[in-house]
Amino acid sequence: MLNAYIERILKARVYDIAIESPLTLAKGLSRRVGNQVLLKREDLQPVFSFKLRGAYNKLRHLPAAALEQGVIAASAGNHAQGVSMGASHLGVQAVIVMPKTTPGIKVDAVRNWGAKALLHGDSFDEAYTYAMELAAERNLTFLHPFDDPDVIAGQGTIGMEILRQLPEPPHAIFVPVGGGGLIAGVAAYVKAISPEVKVIGVEPEDAPTLHAALAADERVVLPEVGLFADGVAVRQIGQETFRIARETVDEVVLVSTDAICAAIKDIYDDTRGIAEPAGALAVAGLKQYVERSGIRGATLVAIESGANINFDRLRHVAERAELGERREALFAVEIPERPGSFLAFCKALGKRQITEFNYRYADQQEAVVFVGVELGGGLAERHEMLERIEKKGFAVTDMSDNETAKLHIRFMVGGHAPGVCDERLVRFEFPERPGALLNFLTGLGRRWNISLFHYRNHGAAYGRVLMGLQVPEAEVPELTELLTGLGYPFWDESENPAYRLFAGIERGG
Repeated sequence: MLNAYIERILKARVYDIAIESPLTLAKGLSRRVGNQVLLKREDLQPVFSFKLRGAYNKLRHLPAAALEQGVIAASAGNHAQGVSMGASHLGVQAVIVMPKTTPGIKVDAVRNWGAKALLHGDSFDEAYTYAMELAAERNLTFLHPFDDPDVIAGQGTIGMEILRQLPEPPHAIFVPVGGGGLIAGVAAYVKAISPEVKVIGVEPEDAPTLHAALAADERVVLPEVGLFADGVAVRQIGQETFRIARETVDEVVLVSTDAICAAIKDIYDDTRGIAEPAGALAVAGLKQYVERSGIRGATLVAIESGANINFDRLRHVAERAELGERREALFAVEIPERPGSFLAFCKALGKRQITEFNYRYADQQEAVVFVGVELGGGLAERHEMLERIEKKGFAVTDMSDNETAKLHIRFMVGGHAPGVCDERLVRFEFPERPGALLNFLTGLGRRWNISLFHYRNHGAAYGRVLMGLQVPEAEVPELTELLTGLGYPFWDESENPAYRLFAGIERGG
């Protein structure tokens, strides 16, 4: 099986429009993790993504009659650009179906290459279904973004280049995984030529497509996937890609959104290039692998797969990068409401860089401070600071891993409402697009009074809402049923300590 792909990869037609991307030494990151870290710079391709390789290779293998009729593709963005540029180069008409959540920079790029972009659905899967319907109606050739031998072979040229560009095979190659086309192509080539090289897939924790399939030993359909790393937001691994991956991939690492944001910053610090979330996945996984394994002195390659990110999404990335690198801790600290307490607390923190400080008078007995502190020693230093603050007599709660605190409460400090009764706190996520917030509220209806509401556009692919609703205890099952029927992910945060300390209806309750 692998030998057949070796021939396909060696004969792949990608270099008419794709470049042989460089391997760039990430000096700062290499020094920090104690290994030689090399970035395979697919963000430098003409469409700022590796997807150009597989899309163009597929186009070059289509018969003339199919090219004359036209092609269609479904994509969250990067495959779309690859198809669009390849079709433009060959003079072929292309239609691209993209989810409505696709960043505008990717939609504009598709149209700039002369393809017709149609926005449909909230996810790749919905766009895919619609594209297949159009393909049948209009007799267009569908170009699959990952589950196709010619696409896999095109992506596999990256593995070929990596082995050719290094004097000795690396210890491991870290590969971002969505539908699996990239890791299948890279692993097929690398394992056939240098089987000792580890091929390690990296996925977001909220989109573990390959990880779940390997655990079940069969392809599974995830009930939902996170949209932050939109380039890998796929609910099911491809059939052909899984067939290859289960035989060739050594392991899959799952990383958090904060870790991805930290990896984007790492890449920027070393290259001054800005990776998209999916493009930084491999670096995040590499760092986690090094921390877990303790490996030192090895050559590690991370495929930086793309750089198609909306500029306004960088606000969210910047907010979360320090937390992802464990260079910032967030604490809620209760201090007595009396003269000198504030100074005593600041002394307990010591001479540290304060990144955030939110305080508001709450009552005559005590106050609560929401504080961000810059760290140099990661998790160990965070624990040491907690112990130091507690020894000084202050009650402290670590908020560094509290999603509600990081997304909402830090922007709402001081919002107690002692006169409100029967309040339930619920956190939502919904696909972000014009009118999405209005549609969400319309679906919620007018059954219960809204007592708290926080929405902040992070420039991301999905909106986040924190809402307080006045719901008598007897009606909570009815509320749960309604929220489930909306179809959006939600979490009951009524017992969240961040809510209790900073925005709850009753102090200490």
